[in-house]
Amino acid sequence: MTDDTLPPDARPEQLTRIGQPPRSTNEALRKALWIAPWLVFLGAPVQDLSAGHHTPAATVAGWAGLAAFVLTYVTLVFRNMGRPFRGPAVGWLVGALGVLAVVLCLTLGGDWIGLFVYVSVTCGAALPIRVAYWAIPVNATAMLLVGLHSGVHDWSLLLVVVLLGYAMTGVKQLVRTTVELRKARATVAQLAANEERLRLARDLHDLLGHSLSLITLKSELAGRMLPDHPEKAAQQVADIEQVSRQALVDVRAAVSGYRRTRLSDELAGAQVALTAASVVAEVPAEPDLTDIPEEGETALAWALREAVTNVVRHSGATRCTVEVLRRQTLDGQVLELSVEDNGSGGSGKGPGNGLSGLTERLEKAGGTLEAARTRHGFRLVARVPAGAPAPVGSGA
Repeated sequence: MTDDTLPPDARPEQLTRIGQPPRSTNEALRKALWIAPWLVFLGAPVQDLSAGHHTPAATVAGWAGLAAFVLTYVTLVFRNMGRPFRGPAVGWLVGALGVLAVVLCLTLGGDWIGLFVYVSVTCGAALPIRVAYWAIPVNATAMLLVGLHSGVHDWSLLLVVVLLGYAMTGVKQLVRTTVELRKARATVAQLAANEERLRLARDLHDLLGHSLSLITLKSELAGRMLPDHPEKAAQQVADIEQVSRQALVDVRAAVSGYRRTRLSDELAGAQVALTAASVVAEVPAEPDLTDIPEEGETALAWALREAVTNVVRHSGATRCTVEVLRRQTLDGQVLELSVEDNGSGGSGKGPGNGLSGLTERLEKAGGTLEAARTRHGFRLVARVPAGAPAPVGSGA
């Protein structure tokens, strides 16, 4: 999953990541370009120093103070784009920047009043939001007082200082939201991957549990028949080959995500599996699946497969009845699958992975699952929503 919607030809190494440290020199230069345009307000101080209005000592001190000011500003803003300073370091650096602005403007003249713009931008970009809300007006007040002392009467710059400071707080909030959104999307991607792994594990359990149980059963039958009835044993081995081939096809289809389990196919397979296990089976041939969503039919098919597998492997039942009926409930019409046997119902240690997976699958299809012991055995009932079938012979 990408962080943003990107053009098809965009490569990750060509993109500037918001709110993250640069990964290379080129990305660091691209981030620096966001800082460079703000240096336009340094034009007046540079021109003042270059014009020779001050003594040599004052000029040298001015250049040194300007260099220290720019270095502090760039360090604060650039670090804030990736790994910002923590704790009181930010406050000390912003305070040092404000002191430099006041000292340089008071000693070298009103041409240096533009330095307060950088102080305001730094307050909005680097300080915590609550601190920035009062630091920006304090900076604007300091600029007003220094301007009055230096004889500066262009107060439009005061509005620029206030607006830029608060604009930077908005930019900071936007960057923070972008970073949080990126983390949230990464979390969603991880959850989706986990859900897909659970789905695949559930499908493989349902597929292999049924098929391997049938292969084991037929192998045992073939072993018992081999000495006295080699022809019947050969038939069991042929059935084993067919089941194993079909299991391989099912696993490949499930892994590829293209498999659709059909209830009619599972009913036919249930009849074969129960008969092979010497269980007297009553299984309907063709259920009425009119207006049954594909997801609901698939969920019922998996429920039937799991139920028959449990009958064959765990219950020790001699009789099993499978019914597929439409029922009207208070929540609307449902298609109900019931599998009832006269066995023990399994180990009695609570629901296993199969029933837990079925419950999740049916819930996603809007259905329900009930599994409980009865007086004479065990009964599993799965229901999914169903639309009302069209009346027979209707003209619509």
